Amino acid sequence: MRGDERAHAFSPSNEGHLACDSRFPEVRTSQCYSFAVVTKPDSASIGAVEHANGIAREMFERIADKWTLLVVANLGEVELLRFTELQDRIGNVSHKMLTQTLRQLERDGLVTRTVHPVVPPRVDYRLTPLGRGLLITVTGICMWVRDNLALIETSRSTFDARSTPALNES
Repeated sequence: MRGDERAHAFSPSNEGHLACDSRFPEVRTSQCYSFAVVTKPDSASIGAVEHANGIAREMFERIADKWTLLVVANLGEVELLRFTELQDRIGNVSHKMLTQTLRQLERDGLVTRTVHPVVPPRVDYRLTPLGRGLLITVTGICMWVRDNLALIETSRSTFDARSTPALNES
């Protein structure tokens, strides 16, 4: 391969997952999620990779948000929820925060919003097929937490027991 060409910025690992290719040290670990293929780097392809990385970061931040996970999980349990039903099911979420979260999820194509022309206004929310795909991942995370809860609690207790004296000494 010539110095001005790149085969793949990412290659399959032994487990079948995509991983950073160590042949390209300019690709840092934090960029391993872009899944970009650049054969002849130029400003347009580099810009496309940077754009994809930016969107990926935004989605990671959105998915990691506690309200997003709770909205997706609750909408996954039932086909359709009104705003107030969703707010009641989640609990402790302000009207403003739930509205912002739902708007972001709608913009990203994870949730659909249906406004019914009635008085008082009725707005329903449901997961899109893309949102249902995310639900599978969210469910997997929830199952991982449930399956490992005892280990997590033990690790926290062990850490807190050895960290508490150090905190008191400072």
